[in-house]
Amino acid sequence: MRHFIHHSNKASSAGEPILGAVIKGGGVNFGVYSRQAKDIFLLLFERPNIGPSDTIQIKDKTGDLWHVFVEGLQAGQLYGYRVDGEYTPSKGYRFNPYKVLVDPYAKAVVPGNWMNDEPLHAYELRSRAKDLTIDRTDNAQDAYKSIVVEDDFNWGGDKCPNISLKDLIIYETHLKGFTAHKSAGVHLPGTYLGFIEKIPHLLELGINAVEFLPIHAFHQRSNLLAHGLSEYWGYNTISFFAPEFSYSTRRDFLSPVREFKTLVKELHRAGIEVILDVVYNHTAEGDETGPTIFLKGFDNTSYYRLRGTAHDPLRYYVNDSGCGNTINAGNEMCLRMIIDSLRYWVEIMHVDGFRFDLASVLGREKEIFLPGARFFELLKRDPVLENIKLIAEPWDLAGCEIGNFPRDFSEWNGKFRDTARRFIKGDHGQMGDFATRLSGSSDLYRHHDGSPLNSINFVTCHDGFTLNDLFSYNKKHNLANGEHNADGANENFSFNCGAEGNTDKRDILRLRRRLAKNALACLMLSAGVPMINGGDEFLRTQKGNNNPYCQDNELSWFDWGLIEENVEIFDFTRKLIAFRKKHLSLRRNTFFSGIDENTGNFDIRWFNEKLTTPDWNDYKSSLLCCELDCGDYFLFFIFNAHAEKKAITLPVRKKFYWRRVMDTGVAHSDSFFDSANEPVLTENNYSIRPMSIAILEGITI
Repeated sequence: MRHFIHHSNKASSAGEPILGAVIKGGGVNFGVYSRQAKDIFLLLFERPNIGPSDTIQIKDKTGDLWHVFVEGLQAGQLYGYRVDGEYTPSKGYRFNPYKVLVDPYAKAVVPGNWMNDEPLHAYELRSRAKDLTIDRTDNAQDAYKSIVVEDDFNWGGDKCPNISLKDLIIYETHLKGFTAHKSAGVHLPGTYLGFIEKIPHLLELGINAVEFLPIHAFHQRSNLLAHGLSEYWGYNTISFFAPEFSYSTRRDFLSPVREFKTLVKELHRAGIEVILDVVYNHTAEGDETGPTIFLKGFDNTSYYRLRGTAHDPLRYYVNDSGCGNTINAGNEMCLRMIIDSLRYWVEIMHVDGFRFDLASVLGREKEIFLPGARFFELLKRDPVLENIKLIAEPWDLAGCEIGNFPRDFSEWNGKFRDTARRFIKGDHGQMGDFATRLSGSSDLYRHHDGSPLNSINFVTCHDGFTLNDLFSYNKKHNLANGEHNADGANENFSFNCGAEGNTDKRDILRLRRRLAKNALACLMLSAGVPMINGGDEFLRTQKGNNNPYCQDNELSWFDWGLIEENVEIFDFTRKLIAFRKKHLSLRRNTFFSGIDENTGNFDIRWFNEKLTTPDWNDYKSSLLCCELDCGDYFLFFIFNAHAEKKAITLPVRKKFYWRRVMDTGVAHSDSFFDSANEPVLTENNYSIRPMSIAILEGITI
C-alpha cells in the first residue's frame, strides 16, 4: 500500500462512528463499514477524471466502522476509498486497494470513464484464472466518485399529499423517457426539472401518484454502450442513496440532489405523491466476473449471498435476482444500510412510498421466504417508515410469493394482469378467475386479514408490451436488443387483432382501440389499486419490443404527438379515472360480502346474460355481468368478450331506471355518454356489441 500513501495537507482527526459523509463543525466526518479490511484510505479529488489530490489513511475504528474527520471540506467535495485486505475469491474475499470505491452511503455519485468499465474490474480480465488473479491497475481516474452533500433545502412548507391507498391512481413511468422526445416540448428534456413541465398532463388525466422507474444512481455497462445500447431502465444500482446524475442538468455536482428535491416539491404542490421503484435485491457488481464498484470491495461476504464448491466454498454468487448477485438480506449491516436508505429518501428527499423490485429477495432468510423476516420486522417498527406506501414485486427467480407478504404491503398482482388479458381477448375458461380479480383477489389476500388494497392491479407495465402493442402483436419483436429475440417474456397473452404490427385496415384498428378501452375499463372498475403504464393513455408504442431495458431512444421515449392522434383514448382514460373517483363502491378497503341470504341485501351480485347466476364451470363462456349496490343508486357492468353481440337482461326494481354511462362497442367518440342528456332505458334488456364493456347506472327519477 506504500505506493498509494500520498502527502495530504488536510488536518484530520478521529471523528465519530457515523456512516457516510456528514458535514459538521467546519469539515466533514467520513465513516464506512468493513468487517474484514486491513487498511482503508480516504481519497479526495478536485475533478472526476483525475487522480486524488489527497490520500488519508483512516486509523480509527469503532467496532467494524472506520471513521475520520477532515477539516475544511464542504458540500461538493469529491471523494472515494481504497480498501486493502485479503484477495482470495474462493473464500469470498475480494479486497483490491488498486480500485477506488464508491461510499455505500454516498448521497451523490458522478461517473468517471463511463464509456469503459474495464478498469472497474478487480481481477485481470484476460487471465486464464479469471477472477482469481488480482488486477493491479490503478483506476483512480476512471472510477466513479462520491460527492459530499448538504441536506439543507428550501422545501417551502412542503407536505405529503397523504392520499389514502384506496384513492390512489398510480402512473408508472420512466423519468427520462417521459420528456426526452422532442415532441415533449420542454426546456430541459429527460431531466428532473423537465418532468415538472409535464405535471399539467398528469393533473388533466387525474393521476395522484407517480411511480418512477429506478432513479438511484446506476452503472452503464460498456458492452451495451459498444452496441449503441444502454442501461435505460436503471436496474443496475451503484448507490442506494444517490439520485442518478444523468437525469440532472449537470450544472454542478450537487444538481441531482437539488433538482430531484425540486421535482418532489412541485409534484406535492400539485397533489401528486412520489413512489420510487427501488432495487435492493442486487447491485451492478454482478457475479464473480462483474466489476468492483462499492460493496464487493468493502465487505463482499457481508453484503452478498455467496455459494461455491468444495474447492471454492464462497467464490460464486447466489443469483435469485437473475442479475448476477443477490443482496444478503440476512446480514445485519446490509439490512441497516437498506433501512437507512429508505429513511433518507423519506426524511430528506420527502418520498411517499416505494415499489420494491424482486421484493421476495428481501424476505428470504436461509433460502426460505418468511413473512416475518427481519427486513419486514424492521420496517414495521421504524417510526419514519410506518406510514409510507410499501409495494412489493412479489417474485424472484427462486419463486413467486404473491399473497404471502405482510399485510402492510401491497403487491403487484401478476394474476390480475394475466387473467384480464386472457379474458379481454376471449380466451375460454377465464370467467371465474376474472370475477375474482375484479372483486379484489380475496383468494390471495383474505387469509392474512388483508383487503383489496393489497392488490396493485395492472394490465401493462414497463416490463412487457405497452397497451397499444398488447393488441397489435402476437409475438415479441426484440431483435433491436441484440439478443436474437431470446430476451423478454414469451407468454404475453396478447392479440394482434388480425395483423402483426402496423396496419391500415380500419376494422382491425377499430378492434384494437376497443380492446384497449376494455383493458382500461377492467383496470378502473376493479377493486384494488389501479396502476397505469405511462403513455398507455395515448397508445404509446414500442413496436412490439416487450423488453426495451436497453433502448434509451425514441423506441422507449414518449411520443407526445400521439395524444392528438389518439385523443379518443386519452379522453376515455380521463373520464374513466373521474368515474372511479366519483364512485366510492369502486374504491373499497374491504372485500365484497355478496348477498345476504336472510335479507336479500347485497353489495355485489354476479349474472349471466339471462340475469341468472353464472355457471362458473362453463368453460366456453366469456360474458359476465355484475351489479353493485351503491346506497341510493346501482351500477351494472357488462363484460362481453365474445365475438358476437349479446342481449343482456337487466334487473328490474320499482322506481329505478337504467341509464347508459359508457359502452366501448358504440362508435361514440370516447365511449362515454352525457348523463344529463342520456335517456333512461325503457326496456329491461341491453344489447351489447362483440368484445365490448358497458356501464349502466340505476337511478330514481
